[in-house]
Amino acid sequence: MSTTSETRSVAPPAKGEAPSPEFLEYLATKSRELENATPEEIIRWAATEYGDGLTMATAFGPEGCVILSMLAAIAPETYVFNLDTGYQFLETLDTRDRIARKYGIEVDMLQPELTVPEYEAKHGGPLYKTNPNQCCMDRKIKLLYRGVEGRTAWMSGIRRDQSADRAQAAIVGWDKKFGLVKVSPLANWTKKEVWGRILKDDVPYNPLHDQGYPSIGCYPCTQKVIEGESDERAGRWSGTAKTECGLHSLETDGSGI
Repeated sequence: MSTTSETRSVAPPAKGEAPSPEFLEYLATKSRELENATPEEIIRWAATEYGDGLTMATAFGPEGCVILSMLAAIAPETYVFNLDTGYQFLETLDTRDRIARKYGIEVDMLQPELTVPEYEAKHGGPLYKTNPNQCCMDRKIKLLYRGVEGRTAWMSGIRRDQSADRAQAAIVGWDKKFGLVKVSPLANWTKKEVWGRILKDDVPYNPLHDQGYPSIGCYPCTQKVIEGESDERAGRWSGTAKTECGLHSLETDGSGI
């Protein structure tokens, strides 16, 4: 499918302004047009549409690694960052280095103002045990606000089949929480398609995926998935009602998450 269409581009709202109905309709139309496009076509459209206003956040999951491999061929100058909470697995950090060596993309590691020891001392111990939502807010979401400062659009690696909370993800939509256009090139891909591309193109990935961790976040809040659990994200915040850190939770005005 070609991404060329007669849809006229509509400028995104200025920082702090609400999107106009015309802009939301443009995003919805564009999302429908790109529904059957390849991820490469979606990335190419986003890079052309938003230029240096486009950014990407990655946790080096399989989807993020696949997008990085595509981005290296399409728009390698795109600013990409990681939310380095201080609680990441060493294998995750090593994956970042292997991606850089293969594709030449240096992912910026954004870190909170307080180190882990300082943060835990401030709160009388690990906050992820007593208030994981606040921990995610302080060490992830606030970092993302910093990473997207001055940007117009950001890309994510979410897939609709990952969880019920992500099933409504649009290819292109308005992210109300962060005041940005959100582009999800792999929204309509399956896990099989992602891993097929990884194996076909020898894309570097986190070796923990081979050890029973389908979804990897911070090590205190990530466990191996028990055999028989179908939800890919079952190992995240296991034993609690929490399923998302808040970056991709449903916070939408109807145009997508």
